[in-house]
Amino acid sequence: MAQWCARRGWPVHPLAPGRKTPAANCRQCRDQIHTPADCRCLRAGRWCHSFHAATLNQDRIQQWWGHHPEFGTGVSCGPAGLIVVDIDAHGAEPPARNRILPGIPIGDQVDLTGLASGFHSLAVLAALRGWQSPAEDSTTLRVRTPSGGLHVWYRSTGNRRWLSSVGSGFGRALAWQVDIRAYGSYIIAPGTVTRHGTYTPIGKTREPAALPQWLAQELDRTGHLPAPTIPAPRPVPPRAQQAVLAAGGGRNSTEHTLAAVLAPVEVCGQVAEGAGFSDALNRAAYTLGGLIAAGRLSLQEAEQALRVAATAARPGQELRSEQIIRSGLAAGQKKPLYTSGRRP
Repeated sequence: MAQWCARRGWPVHPLAPGRKTPAANCRQCRDQIHTPADCRCLRAGRWCHSFHAATLNQDRIQQWWGHHPEFGTGVSCGPAGLIVVDIDAHGAEPPARNRILPGIPIGDQVDLTGLASGFHSLAVLAALRGWQSPAEDSTTLRVRTPSGGLHVWYRSTGNRRWLSSVGSGFGRALAWQVDIRAYGSYIIAPGTVTRHGTYTPIGKTREPAALPQWLAQELDRTGHLPAPTIPAPRPVPPRAQQAVLAAGGGRNSTEHTLAAVLAPVEVCGQVAEGAGFSDALNRAAYTLGGLIAAGRLSLQEAEQALRVAATAARPGQELRSEQIIRSGLAAGQKKPLYTSGRRP
């Protein structure tokens, strides 16, 4: 499968046996945090750092999977020119109406009974635009996931550098329980087997079709294209967020606060490396920890928002992100951050 993907111009990297996460880094890379650009393993032909190690080199692919046939296959979406619509089917209560289709208000008069997965939210979006849902698009490669979700593969046209997103968080997002896999993320290749089952193509089509124009417009509307000029990320001290923190209570205020605090983390998702991701995530966690200690935010809200932002910015690095989040939150909770913007 890895060689099949590479022959189509899709760079591949190993996934851990039976899992959908990348094969583990070497011990040195696990113990010492560094950027992929500074890693000797990549230059030596090893697979550390997830999709950053993805390759089209058939000799290297033969070496990796020849020695480890139990590896699964991940495809680095951005360099492959792929945009994959990742539809989840977790079956859960929908979030607030303004987060089902970000940027599209859903009035209270609309009955949302039965809306319980990404299939439903994406179908609503497509219906509003007068198009068929990508889940039903038989003209392109579609892959059923072991959890009952669906990966709908498209290829980019032109030179657009589409960005990834996860769910309907506080940054860019297409729809609830609908992720976008593009630059900065990877997708599991069809045929990969995990402990939960096989990623199985459905229908007869085995090649990605061009991204539909209406869907490209929606992705553009929801922030999946970078700004014409992306400023270099700068350290944002927690106190720089104080005007937002003093905005008062309420759900809107909480979401506005989270969006402001997490903005530097989301900026990191616009560049592949060298963006100071660890620093940005740690500062955001520290700030939210202070808000938790001051009673302005719940631990659950903070953890969820941080995980969503971190995964969107650096997919495939969940373990590392979780360690940073926990450390930052713990440190921040020792120093409550009050409305005045001051810590004791």
